[in-house]
Amino acid sequence: MSATLNAVTIANIIRIVVPLVIILGAFFLGVVVERQGLHRLQALSSKLGWGGADVIITSLKGLILLWFVIGGIFAAILTLPIDSNLFLTIQKCLLVAAIASGTLIVARLSVGFVRYFSETKGAGNLTSLFEMLTQIVIFTFGVLIALQSLGIAITPLLTALGIGGVSLGLAFQSTLTNFLSGLNLATSNKLRVGDFIQLDSGEEGYVVDIAWRHTILQDIRDNMVVVPNTRILNNVFKNYGLPDKEALIILEVGISYEADLERVEQIAFDVANQVMNQVDGGVPNSDPWIRFKEFGYFAITMTVYLRIREYFDHLVVRHEFIKRLHTRFRNENIPMPFPIKTSLIPIPHGPQQNAKRSAISYDSLSEIPFLQDEQ
Repeated sequence: MSATLNAVTIANIIRIVVPLVIILGAFFLGVVVERQGLHRLQALSSKLGWGGADVIITSLKGLILLWFVIGGIFAAILTLPIDSNLFLTIQKCLLVAAIASGTLIVARLSVGFVRYFSETKGAGNLTSLFEMLTQIVIFTFGVLIALQSLGIAITPLLTALGIGGVSLGLAFQSTLTNFLSGLNLATSNKLRVGDFIQLDSGEEGYVVDIAWRHTILQDIRDNMVVVPNTRILNNVFKNYGLPDKEALIILEVGISYEADLERVEQIAFDVANQVMNQVDGGVPNSDPWIRFKEFGYFAITMTVYLRIREYFDHLVVRHEFIKRLHTRFRNENIPMPFPIKTSLIPIPHGPQQNAKRSAISYDSLSEIPFLQDEQ
Protein backbone atom coordinates (compact mmCIF):
# COMPACT_ATOMS: atom_id res chain seq x y z
CA MET A 1 0.00 0.00 0.00
CA SER A 2 2.76 2.42 0.96
CA ALA A 3 4.74 1.48 -2.15
CA THR A 4 1.77 2.27 -4.34
CA LEU A 5 1.28 5.60 -2.54
CA ASN A 6 4.94 6.46 -2.99
CA ALA A 7 4.75 5.61 -6.68
CA VAL A 8 1.72 7.86 -7.11
CA THR A 9 3.43 10.67 -5.22
CA ILE A 10 6.58 10.38 -7.34
CA ALA A 11 4.49 10.36 -10.52
CA ASN A 12 2.66 13.50 -9.41
CA ILE A 13 5.93 15.20 -8.57
CA ILE A 14 7.32 14.27 -11.97
CA ARG A 15 4.24 15.68 -13.67
CA ILE A 16 4.80 18.99 -11.90
CA VAL A 17 8.59 19.09 -12.13
CA VAL A 18 8.89 18.22 -15.83
CA PRO A 19 6.87 21.27 -17.09
CA LEU A 20 8.76 23.56 -14.72
CA VAL A 21 12.08 22.15 -15.93
CA ILE A 22 11.00 22.67 -19.55
CA ILE A 23 9.98 26.30 -18.92
CA LEU A 24 13.13 27.10 -16.91
CA GLY A 25 15.27 25.37 -19.53
CA ALA A 26 13.65 27.39 -22.29
CA PHE A 27 14.20 30.58 -20.26
CA PHE A 28 17.91 30.00 -19.69
CA LEU A 29 18.39 28.81 -23.27
CA GLY A 30 16.70 32.01 -24.48
CA VAL A 31 19.02 34.13 -22.32
CA VAL A 32 22.10 32.38 -23.74
CA VAL A 33 20.90 32.52 -27.35
CA GLU A 34 19.94 36.19 -27.10
CA ARG A 35 23.23 37.25 -25.54
CA GLN A 36 25.46 35.19 -27.79
CA GLY A 37 23.43 35.86 -30.93
CA LEU A 38 23.30 39.62 -30.45
CA HIS A 39 26.97 39.67 -29.49
CA ARG A 40 27.95 37.82 -32.68
CA LEU A 41 25.69 40.07 -34.74
CA GLN A 42 27.32 43.14 -33.17
CA ALA A 43 30.79 41.78 -34.00
CA LEU A 44 29.71 41.08 -37.59
CA SER A 45 28.30 44.59 -37.85
CA SER A 46 31.56 46.12 -36.64
CA LYS A 47 33.49 44.02 -39.13
CA LEU A 48 31.30 44.93 -42.09
CA GLY A 49 30.77 48.53 -41.01
CA TRP A 50 27.01 48.38 -41.63
CA GLY A 51 25.03 50.53 -39.20
CA GLY A 52 21.75 48.79 -40.01
CA ALA A 53 22.76 45.89 -37.80
CA ASP A 54 22.36 48.13 -34.78
CA VAL A 55 18.71 48.59 -35.72
CA ILE A 56 18.23 44.82 -35.84
CA ILE A 57 20.01 44.32 -32.51
CA THR A 58 17.91 46.99 -30.81
CA SER A 59 14.72 45.52 -32.27
CA LEU A 60 15.51 41.97 -31.12
CA LYS A 61 16.40 42.82 -27.53
CA GLY A 62 14.05 41.02 -25.16
CA LEU A 63 12.01 39.36 -27.91
CA ILE A 64 14.25 36.32 -28.45
CA LEU A 65 13.90 35.45 -24.78
CA LEU A 66 10.14 35.93 -25.03
CA TRP A 67 9.91 33.54 -27.98
CA PHE A 68 11.84 30.85 -26.11
CA VAL A 69 9.59 31.28 -23.07
CA ILE A 70 6.46 30.97 -25.25
CA GLY A 71 7.87 27.83 -26.84
CA GLY A 72 8.77 26.43 -23.42
CA ILE A 73 5.27 27.05 -22.06
CA PHE A 74 3.71 25.39 -25.11
CA ALA A 75 5.99 22.36 -24.75
CA ALA A 76 5.25 22.22 -21.02
CA ILE A 77 1.48 22.12 -21.41
CA LEU A 78 1.84 19.22 -23.81
CA THR A 79 3.13 17.14 -20.90
CA LEU A 80 0.24 18.06 -18.60
CA PRO A 81 -3.01 16.09 -18.51
CA ILE A 82 -5.27 19.13 -18.82
CA ASP A 83 -8.71 19.60 -20.28
CA SER A 84 -8.92 20.20 -24.02
CA ASN A 85 -10.81 23.49 -23.56
CA LEU A 86 -8.13 24.78 -21.18
CA PHE A 87 -5.44 23.60 -23.55
CA LEU A 88 -7.12 25.46 -26.42
CA THR A 89 -7.39 28.62 -24.33
CA ILE A 90 -3.72 28.53 -23.35
CA GLN A 91 -2.78 27.85 -26.96
CA LYS A 92 -4.72 30.91 -28.15
CA CYS A 93 -3.09 33.07 -25.47
CA LEU A 94 0.34 31.94 -26.56
CA LEU A 95 -0.59 32.63 -30.19
CA VAL A 96 -1.69 36.15 -29.30
CA ALA A 97 1.57 36.70 -27.42
CA ALA A 98 3.56 35.49 -30.43
CA ILE A 99 1.60 37.77 -32.79
CA ALA A 100 2.10 40.72 -30.42
CA SER A 101 5.85 40.12 -30.26
CA GLY A 102 6.03 39.82 -34.05
CA THR A 103 4.08 43.06 -34.43
CA LEU A 104 6.42 44.77 -31.98
CA ILE A 105 9.55 43.69 -33.83
CA VAL A 106 8.10 44.80 -37.19
CA ALA A 107 7.29 48.22 -35.70
CA ARG A 108 10.77 48.53 -34.22
CA LEU A 109 12.44 47.52 -37.47
CA SER A 110 10.30 49.85 -39.58
CA VAL A 111 10.89 52.92 -37.45
CA GLY A 112 14.54 52.03 -36.88
CA PHE A 113 15.40 51.60 -40.56
CA VAL A 114 13.52 54.75 -41.56
CA ARG A 115 15.47 56.65 -38.91
CA TYR A 116 18.72 55.02 -40.07
CA PHE A 117 18.24 55.95 -43.73
CA SER A 118 17.01 59.40 -42.75
CA GLU A 119 20.18 60.11 -40.77
CA THR A 120 22.71 58.48 -43.10
CA LYS A 121 21.28 58.95 -46.60
CA GLY A 122 19.08 61.98 -46.09
CA ALA A 123 16.24 59.92 -47.53
CA GLY A 124 13.49 61.05 -45.24
CA ASN A 125 12.16 63.46 -42.69
CA LEU A 126 11.52 61.37 -39.58
CA THR A 127 9.44 63.14 -36.97
CA SER A 128 7.49 61.94 -33.97
CA LEU A 129 4.33 62.29 -36.08
CA PHE A 130 5.64 59.94 -38.75
CA GLU A 131 6.98 57.54 -36.14
CA MET A 132 3.62 57.49 -34.36
CA LEU A 133 1.72 56.89 -37.63
CA THR A 134 4.01 53.98 -38.53
CA GLN A 135 3.48 52.34 -35.17
CA ILE A 136 -0.30 52.89 -35.28
CA VAL A 137 -0.60 51.25 -38.72
CA ILE A 138 1.56 48.25 -37.79
CA PHE A 139 -0.12 47.69 -34.42
CA THR A 140 -3.55 48.03 -36.02
CA PHE A 141 -2.71 45.24 -38.44
CA GLY A 142 -1.29 43.20 -35.58
CA VAL A 143 -4.49 43.57 -33.55
CA LEU A 144 -6.63 42.63 -36.55
CA ILE A 145 -4.50 39.53 -37.21
CA ALA A 146 -4.72 38.53 -33.54
CA LEU A 147 -8.51 38.93 -33.55
CA GLN A 148 -8.79 36.94 -36.76
CA SER A 149 -6.65 34.15 -35.28
CA LEU A 150 -8.97 34.00 -32.26
CA GLY A 151 -11.96 33.50 -34.54
CA ILE A 152 -13.44 36.96 -33.97
CA ALA A 153 -15.06 38.54 -37.04
CA ILE A 154 -13.34 41.82 -37.82
CA THR A 155 -15.77 43.12 -40.48
CA PRO A 156 -18.33 44.48 -37.98
CA LEU A 157 -15.46 45.91 -35.95
CA LEU A 158 -14.10 47.77 -38.99
CA THR A 159 -17.57 49.14 -39.72
CA ALA A 160 -17.94 50.37 -36.15
CA LEU A 161 -14.49 51.93 -36.25
CA GLY A 162 -15.37 53.74 -39.47
CA ILE A 163 -18.53 55.24 -38.03
CA GLY A 164 -16.76 56.09 -34.79
CA GLY A 165 -13.89 57.72 -36.72
CA VAL A 166 -16.29 60.04 -38.51
CA SER A 167 -17.89 61.03 -35.22
CA LEU A 168 -14.53 61.65 -33.57
CA GLY A 169 -13.38 63.66 -36.58
CA LEU A 170 -16.36 66.00 -36.23
CA ALA A 171 -15.91 66.29 -32.47
CA PHE A 172 -12.17 66.99 -32.65
CA GLN A 173 -12.10 69.00 -35.85
CA SER A 174 -9.38 71.40 -34.69
CA THR A 175 -7.13 68.56 -33.54
CA LEU A 176 -7.72 66.64 -36.76
CA THR A 177 -6.91 69.73 -38.83
CA ASN A 178 -3.60 70.19 -37.01
CA PHE A 179 -2.88 66.49 -37.41
CA LEU A 180 -3.44 66.57 -41.18
CA SER A 181 -1.44 69.80 -41.44
CA GLY A 182 1.44 68.19 -39.59
CA LEU A 183 1.25 65.17 -41.88
CA ASN A 184 1.36 67.49 -44.88
CA LEU A 185 4.39 69.33 -43.50
CA ALA A 186 6.22 66.10 -42.71
CA THR A 187 5.63 64.50 -46.12
CA SER A 188 5.86 67.53 -48.42
CA ASN A 189 9.61 67.94 -47.79
CA LYS A 190 9.14 71.71 -47.52
CA LEU A 191 9.99 71.56 -43.82
CA ARG A 192 12.54 69.22 -42.26
CA VAL A 193 13.89 68.57 -38.81
CA GLY A 194 17.02 70.69 -38.39
CA ASP A 195 15.95 73.48 -40.77
CA PHE A 196 15.92 77.07 -39.58
CA ILE A 197 12.62 78.76 -40.43
CA GLN A 198 11.15 82.21 -39.90
CA LEU A 199 7.39 82.81 -39.86
CA ASP A 200 5.81 85.95 -41.22
CA SER A 201 4.59 86.69 -37.69
CA GLY A 202 8.19 86.87 -36.45
CA GLU A 203 8.72 83.50 -34.75
CA GLU A 204 11.93 81.78 -35.83
CA GLY A 205 14.10 78.87 -34.81
CA TYR A 206 15.39 75.42 -35.70
CA VAL A 207 12.75 72.75 -36.30
CA VAL A 208 13.14 70.23 -33.48
CA ASP A 209 10.09 68.08 -34.16
CA ILE A 210 6.79 67.98 -36.03
CA ALA A 211 4.31 66.44 -33.62
CA TRP A 212 0.72 65.43 -34.26
CA ARG A 213 -0.59 68.85 -33.24
CA HIS A 214 2.33 71.29 -32.99
CA THR A 215 5.65 72.04 -34.62
CA ILE A 216 8.38 72.63 -32.05
CA LEU A 217 11.08 75.22 -32.74
CA GLN A 218 14.20 76.10 -30.77
CA ASP A 219 15.31 79.71 -31.09
CA ILE A 220 18.76 81.22 -30.69
CA ARG A 221 18.20 81.69 -26.93
CA ASP A 222 17.48 77.94 -26.55
CA ASN A 223 13.82 78.66 -25.84
CA MET A 224 11.14 76.32 -27.12
CA VAL A 225 8.60 77.84 -29.52
CA VAL A 226 5.44 75.77 -30.03
CA VAL A 227 3.49 76.64 -33.18
CA PRO A 228 0.24 74.94 -34.32
CA ASN A 229 0.71 73.03 -37.55
CA THR A 230 -2.15 74.82 -39.29
CA ARG A 231 -0.55 78.18 -38.61
CA ILE A 232 2.63 77.16 -40.40
CA LEU A 233 0.83 75.51 -43.30
CA ASN A 234 -1.60 78.39 -43.92
CA ASN A 235 0.90 81.24 -43.61
CA VAL A 236 4.07 82.37 -45.29
CA PHE A 237 7.33 81.14 -43.81
CA LYS A 238 10.94 81.28 -44.95
CA ASN A 239 13.03 78.12 -44.78
CA TYR A 240 16.75 78.89 -44.62
CA GLY A 241 17.62 75.20 -45.00
CA LEU A 242 16.16 74.67 -48.48
CA PRO A 243 17.13 74.00 -51.17
CA ASP A 244 20.57 74.09 -49.51
CA LYS A 245 21.75 75.14 -46.08
CA GLU A 246 24.43 77.31 -47.62
CA ALA A 247 23.24 80.89 -47.90
CA LEU A 248 24.35 84.30 -49.08
CA ILE A 249 24.52 87.22 -46.66
CA ILE A 250 24.54 90.85 -47.72
CA LEU A 251 26.53 93.56 -45.96
CA GLU A 252 26.35 97.24 -46.87
CA VAL A 253 29.40 99.44 -46.19
CA GLY A 254 29.51 103.21 -46.50
CA ILE A 255 32.57 104.49 -48.42
CA SER A 256 33.76 108.08 -48.21
CA TYR A 257 33.52 110.19 -51.36
CA GLU A 258 37.19 111.01 -50.92
CA ALA A 259 38.30 107.35 -51.09
CA ASP A 260 39.73 105.60 -54.15
CA LEU A 261 37.00 103.12 -55.09
CA GLU A 262 39.34 100.77 -56.98
CA ARG A 263 41.58 100.48 -53.94
CA VAL A 264 38.61 100.10 -51.60
CA GLU A 265 37.18 97.31 -53.74
CA GLN A 266 40.47 95.41 -53.78
CA ILE A 267 40.91 95.73 -50.00
CA ALA A 268 37.34 94.60 -49.33
CA PHE A 269 37.82 91.65 -51.70
CA ASP A 270 41.02 90.56 -49.90
CA VAL A 271 39.35 90.81 -46.48
CA ALA A 272 36.30 88.87 -47.71
CA ASN A 273 38.52 86.06 -49.03
CA GLN A 274 40.35 85.88 -45.71
CA VAL A 275 37.06 85.61 -43.81
CA MET A 276 35.73 82.90 -46.13
CA ASN A 277 38.85 80.74 -45.74
CA GLN A 278 39.78 81.40 -42.11
CA VAL A 279 36.53 81.87 -40.20
CA ASP A 280 34.51 78.82 -39.16
CA GLY A 281 31.15 79.30 -40.83
CA GLY A 282 32.37 80.70 -44.13
CA VAL A 283 32.51 78.60 -47.28
CA PRO A 284 36.18 78.14 -48.29
CA ASN A 285 37.18 78.87 -51.89
CA SER A 286 33.92 80.70 -52.55
CA ASP A 287 34.23 83.96 -54.46
CA PRO A 288 32.70 86.95 -52.66
CA TRP A 289 30.85 89.59 -54.67
CA ILE A 290 31.42 93.30 -54.29
CA ARG A 291 29.18 95.86 -55.97
CA PHE A 292 28.86 99.61 -55.53
CA LYS A 293 25.17 100.31 -55.07
CA GLU A 294 24.40 104.04 -54.98
CA PHE A 295 25.53 107.56 -54.13
CA GLY A 296 24.22 108.02 -50.63
CA TYR A 297 23.61 111.20 -48.66
CA PHE A 298 27.04 111.19 -47.06
CA ALA A 299 28.72 108.06 -48.51
CA ILE A 300 28.86 105.72 -51.48
CA THR A 301 27.13 102.44 -50.60
CA MET A 302 29.19 99.32 -51.25
CA THR A 303 27.44 95.91 -51.03
CA VAL A 304 29.42 92.79 -50.11
CA TYR A 305 28.01 89.27 -50.68
CA LEU A 306 29.46 86.46 -48.57
CA ARG A 307 28.54 82.76 -48.61
CA ILE A 308 27.96 80.94 -45.29
CA ARG A 309 27.41 77.30 -44.41
CA GLU A 310 24.11 77.77 -42.59
CA TYR A 311 21.89 80.57 -41.38
CA PHE A 312 23.34 81.28 -37.95
CA ASP A 313 26.89 81.40 -39.29
CA HIS A 314 26.06 84.91 -40.51
CA LEU A 315 26.63 86.18 -36.96
CA VAL A 316 30.31 85.23 -36.70
CA VAL A 317 31.05 85.86 -40.40
CA ARG A 318 29.50 89.33 -40.30
CA HIS A 319 31.32 90.08 -37.04
CA GLU A 320 34.73 89.06 -38.36
CA PHE A 321 34.31 90.82 -41.69
CA ILE A 322 33.34 94.15 -40.13
CA LYS A 323 36.16 93.95 -37.59
CA ARG A 324 38.84 93.03 -40.13
CA LEU A 325 37.66 95.51 -42.74
CA HIS A 326 37.69 98.35 -40.22
CA THR A 327 41.23 97.44 -39.13
CA ARG A 328 42.40 97.21 -42.74
CA PHE A 329 40.84 100.59 -43.63
CA ARG A 330 42.62 102.21 -40.70
CA ASN A 331 45.95 100.65 -41.66
CA GLU A 332 45.53 101.73 -45.29
CA ASN A 333 44.39 105.27 -44.31
CA ILE A 334 41.03 104.82 -46.01
CA PRO A 335 38.74 107.58 -44.67
CA MET A 336 35.52 106.40 -43.05
CA PRO A 337 32.42 108.53 -43.62
CA PHE A 338 30.21 109.78 -40.83
CA PRO A 339 26.61 111.01 -40.99
CA ILE A 340 26.08 114.70 -41.71
CA LYS A 341 22.75 116.41 -41.09
CA THR A 342 21.94 119.98 -42.12
CA SER A 343 19.80 121.82 -39.56
CA LEU A 344 18.10 125.21 -39.77
CA ILE A 345 18.29 127.02 -36.45
CA PRO A 346 15.90 129.96 -36.11
CA ILE A 347 17.54 133.18 -34.84
CA PRO A 348 15.38 135.48 -32.73
CA HIS A 349 15.18 139.04 -34.03
CA GLY A 350 15.67 141.74 -31.45
CA PRO A 351 15.23 145.48 -31.88
CA GLN A 352 18.85 145.87 -32.89
CA GLN A 353 18.86 142.99 -35.41
CA ASN A 354 18.11 143.03 -39.06
CA ALA A 355 14.91 141.26 -40.02
CA LYS A 356 16.61 139.80 -43.03
CA ARG A 357 17.63 136.16 -42.59
CA SER A 358 21.30 135.33 -43.06
CA ALA A 359 22.85 132.17 -44.41
CA ILE A 360 24.55 130.04 -41.79
CA SER A 361 28.02 128.75 -42.52
CA TYR A 362 30.30 126.48 -40.54
CA ASP A 363 32.57 129.42 -39.72
CA SER A 364 29.74 131.41 -38.09
CA LEU A 365 28.36 128.63 -35.88
CA SER A 366 30.16 130.01 -32.83
CA GLU A 367 28.39 133.35 -33.27
CA ILE A 368 24.85 131.94 -33.14
CA PRO A 369 23.17 132.90 -29.83
CA PHE A 370 21.50 130.11 -27.94
CA LEU A 371 17.79 130.31 -27.53
CA GLN A 372 16.72 131.10 -24.00
CA ASP A 373 13.42 130.36 -22.35
CA GLU A 374 11.13 133.31 -21.93
CA GLN A 375 10.87 134.44 -18.37
